[in-house]
Amino acid sequence: MTPDALEREHTLRTAVARYDELRTQDSLASDDPDDPGAAAALAGEQALEMLALGELIARKAGYGRQLGVRSARRAGASWTEIGRALGSSKQAAWEAHSRWLEERRP
Repeated sequence: MTPDALEREHTLRTAVARYDELRTQDSLASDDPDDPGAAAALAGEQALEMLALGELIARKAGYGRQLGVRSARRAGASWTEIGRALGSSKQAAWEAHSRWLEERRP
């Protein structure tokens, strides 16, 4: 189970839904095997799926963030405005976006 394999079967929306389902089951599970109201603990495969889904979501969200930066720049937003929208400085926003662009250049 890898983020790359899961990416072929999930959109961001479906990955988040599945992650939330597994996370909820995990958080409701009890360490007490005699607790009749407890949800079943995640099996090993499910725990690894949840971990891989978390990574996939982070990757997709990061990609979406950079597309949002590109759209904001195209719409005329300044780096100061973009930094504010991201909760960072204009310098940090510019550097993160520049690094992202460099990583995608052939």
